[in-house]
Amino acid sequence: MLLNQGVTAVLFGSIVILVLLVYAIAAIRIVRPYEKGIVERFGKYQRTFDSGLHFIIPFVDRITKVDMRENVVDVPPQEVITSDNVVVTVDAVVYYEATDPVKLMYNVANFYMAATKLAQTNLRNVIGEMQLDESLTSREKINAALRQILDDATDKWGVRIVRVELQRIEPPIDVTEAMHRQMKAERERRAVILEADGDKQAKIARAEGSKQAAILEAEGRAQAIKEVAEADKFEKLTVAEGEALAIKSVFSAIHEGDPTNDLIAIRYLESLKAIAEGEANKVFLPMEVSGILGSIGGVAELFKDRQPTEG
Repeated sequence: MLLNQGVTAVLFGSIVILVLLVYAIAAIRIVRPYEKGIVERFGKYQRTFDSGLHFIIPFVDRITKVDMRENVVDVPPQEVITSDNVVVTVDAVVYYEATDPVKLMYNVANFYMAATKLAQTNLRNVIGEMQLDESLTSREKINAALRQILDDATDKWGVRIVRVELQRIEPPIDVTEAMHRQMKAERERRAVILEADGDKQAKIARAEGSKQAAILEAEGRAQAIKEVAEADKFEKLTVAEGEALAIKSVFSAIHEGDPTNDLIAIRYLESLKAIAEGEANKVFLPMEVSGILGSIGGVAELFKDRQPTEG
């Protein structure tokens, strides 16, 4: 009997210890660094746990962990009509992070679904106000506008929209082919314009080169003519100076020699002889020749008087 009581006590004690151990394990909760713990007691919000080791009352408290890291919502492709009635296929991704775990827990039932539908609706609104060309070239504008709209709408959910990225904006095949042809024609037009501009610049450069060469050649010729003229002028000046010096020397010699009228008359006759031997058939004598002829007569009388007497 005592043995049975001992076994019963040991068994009961083991059960109690096991229950306490299970209770203690159930009371321990670990919240990781990127999580927040929402604690509810009998279905009512109690408090928020930060990261670390925490204890709750098992079977009374319930803890729900909320991931505070940045997450992404993949918006599935959808067809959107632009303002110029072109249907394009658009898809995007939305990056968000939780700022208030309590709001994220209680203000929205399925945040992923809600964010997806909200992004699809506002994406249609934003692109629907644009034309095709603008929507294809304004990704940054669309991203910024959509991010602002989603951020304002999700603020009551305790979420901050970090950024929105359009993955693709794909027009129909026929529109794409028309755009390719337009782009090809535009590139060909630019090529023709660039080629024409290049040819024009080349012709201008050649004309400028020819003009510069002609100017340099003319300047060279002018410089050569100037140098020749200066050399000829210098030569003439040198000859004139020589002749002037010779005349001056002759004039000085004549004055220093004090010539008589007889000598002058004889030199004058020699000069007339040289003039008469030229090609001219007429010789004009100056009016002063009468005085010179008188001197010549005096010379003749002088020689006549000096002739020796005969006998």
